[in-house]
Amino acid sequence: MNRLYKYIILFLSSLVLGFAYNMFYLPHEVLSSGVNGLAMVFGLLTPINSGIWLVILNIPILFMGWLRLGREFVWNSIFSVFITSISMQYIPLYKITEDVLLSAVFGGVIAGISIGIIIRLNGSTGGFDIIGLVLTQKRDIPLGGLIFGLNSIVVFVSGFVFSWELALYTMASIYITGIVIDRIHTRHIKLNLMVVTNRGEELKRELLNNLIRGITVINGEGGYSKTERKVLYTVISRYELAKVKSLIRSIDPKAFVSISETVEVIGNFRR
Repeated sequence: MNRLYKYIILFLSSLVLGFAYNMFYLPHEVLSSGVNGLAMVFGLLTPINSGIWLVILNIPILFMGWLRLGREFVWNSIFSVFITSISMQYIPLYKITEDVLLSAVFGGVIAGISIGIIIRLNGSTGGFDIIGLVLTQKRDIPLGGLIFGLNSIVVFVSGFVFSWELALYTMASIYITGIVIDRIHTRHIKLNLMVVTNRGEELKRELLNNLIRGITVINGEGGYSKTERKVLYTVISRYELAKVKSLIRSIDPKAFVSISETVEVIGNFRR
């Protein structure tokens, strides 16, 4: 059921992404980002539909994702790209508004939400999303900001092919999409976790069994009660926080837990 639910969300997000392209971007020739944007350029300049170009351009990048990000990620990405491609062929091109700026803003928000959800479910929309995810394996860089930087090429392409005014609208749309993606995709955010507990061994064992993280155990003493306690310290990603809180509550509901955002992690931290 979890797998079915995941693919239903991927399907709906990909469908909404195709809606954003055909209802906000393409009617005004405001481009999307990266390979999706290049597919739109080719779709507008040739008789071949943009959805077909989207598949063609993504083949070599998906192969790289297979090698670096795993089989499940690539299958999810292929599924997402396929649904987006099909939806772009059947959803009619229609101007919801005549205002290009409104289309750029709302198209960017809708696309950012859709892409962020797809990435959070271990998939991608292909193109620069995959390149960005490969690069974030090495460094803690906000994915949305990285995609924005990589996608700057689309701005220049749209400027030469159409007009520089549309290029600026494209830049605004890409920037908004990047911001929204970073609000949803928070894996680059690292958290310091400190737990003071009377059930240190049991809690440590449960965390080690459910997380791929090292844990430092410190012997502590209550300043008022003089009771000996264990202090567990580790660093986790933002994605792992919900699972960690649930584990702590199930083992020791009375544990004292301190969670703070860390600026940088240096050393052996599995990304």
